[in-house]
Amino acid sequence: MATSGSVDFNLNMADITEEAFERCGLELRTGYDAATARRSLNLLFAEWANRGLNLWTIDEINQTVAQLSSTSSVPTYPVGTITLSVASSTSFSVGETITGGTSAVTAEVITKPGSTSMTITVPSGIFTVSETITGSSSAATTTVSAVPDLADTQATVDVLEVVIRRDNSDIGITRINRSDYLNTPDKTTQGRASQYYVDRLITPTITIWPTPENSTDQVIYYRVKRMQDADAGVNTSDIPFRFLPCLTAGLAYYLSVKKAPERIGILKNIYEEEFQRAASEDGERTALRLVPTYSSLSLS
Repeated sequence: MATSGSVDFNLNMADITEEAFERCGLELRTGYDAATARRSLNLLFAEWANRGLNLWTIDEINQTVAQLSSTSSVPTYPVGTITLSVASSTSFSVGETITGGTSAVTAEVITKPGSTSMTITVPSGIFTVSETITGSSSAATTTVSAVPDLADTQATVDVLEVVIRRDNSDIGITRINRSDYLNTPDKTTQGRASQYYVDRLITPTITIWPTPENSTDQVIYYRVKRMQDADAGVNTSDIPFRFLPCLTAGLAYYLSVKKAPERIGILKNIYEEEFQRAASEDGERTALRLVPTYSSLSLS
């Protein structure tokens, strides 16, 4: 017999909910049943974020640093996508050139004779902003600010590895805790960053030290994002297919607490077994090489 030739099996939220209800010995009958299942699914996703690393939720952020002057820099940035705002105070012609980002941006030239300020805001994404000021007999004042995309930034669970890129060369930097950063004697020291501190607020931030000595270095890091919510029955889950058995088992266990207490024990055991199998597979397979130190070698 011929095989199906299909490898696109998936379950939407309604299918997962129906399967979970059946495992509880129940039937999905009312709108409230669907609503309470969606609530339990979203709580289950939050629990998974607390259980450890989920590789499919990792993405890379590339943030260009900002230096306001030779003695002033921007050390702290929202974690995730930001909008970069540049303000210049001058009464002469100001040419703004914006390059990079996720979509094409047209260079904009603004002439405001006699004006006291000019503000340009670029769209969300990673951009490089350079200013050319003509006709000025003195240096203009520049202010750079980072405005976070709150929905994206607040979806950050944690930050993983961080590197500083300069001239296409990446150097890893060390994570420090709140106390270490607080006890840094001079937080305004400028140079190539060697340490970073993540403040895990509702809107988390990343602070680098020393503060930027230029406006060309890039902070590149991996962050862990929260899984997308279960909003509607027609939505598919934001998980790889390998986690479908675990997700269904977890929802059945959560529902049993509310609707089938006599099955809590067995459904919890099934859920924990399914999660263990899925989590142990969700890892990176790299070669392990052990090198003994000279002190561990016997000379006898």
